[in-house]
Amino acid sequence: MAYFERMRDVISGPFSSEVIRQRTVAGWQMVSIEWRRELPDREAPAEGIFGEEIPYGLRISEDCKRLEIEPHENKVLIAMMDLLAQDFSYSSIVSDLNEKGFRTREGRMWTRIAVFNMMPRLIEVGPRLFSSEEWEKRRLKLARAKAPEV
Repeated sequence: MAYFERMRDVISGPFSSEVIRQRTVAGWQMVSIEWRRELPDREAPAEGIFGEEIPYGLRISEDCKRLEIEPHENKVLIAMMDLLAQDFSYSSIVSDLNEKGFRTREGRMWTRIAVFNMMPRLIEVGPRLFSSEEWEKRRLKLARAKAPEV
């Protein structure tokens, strides 16, 4: 098995092909070139726009140093997971969410596609949801409802 060493050169002045020659002679291979530029004012991102979307069910904390659970969106995730665990169809999940007044982050009503697009997020948060006290209460309630009467 081959092992590789990596090194990153930070270039602070004009680019010189001499650096490439020196590294090549020393046995290095160029594997990447990264470019950056200062954006003109007309292309600068608008205030408050992030490069990535914050995952559904989370929000930026007040100190702006971490992500924390967004309670309303977390309720939606729990409701979706609950209905999926009961083997409800996407159409039924959509109806239930909309009837309960839950809306997407953009304030729209849920659709089958919107619920389907939440599947990766539900997979991601599943372990946290399944280990919560609230989920345990739901699981016991569901088990009692399905238990045959004696």
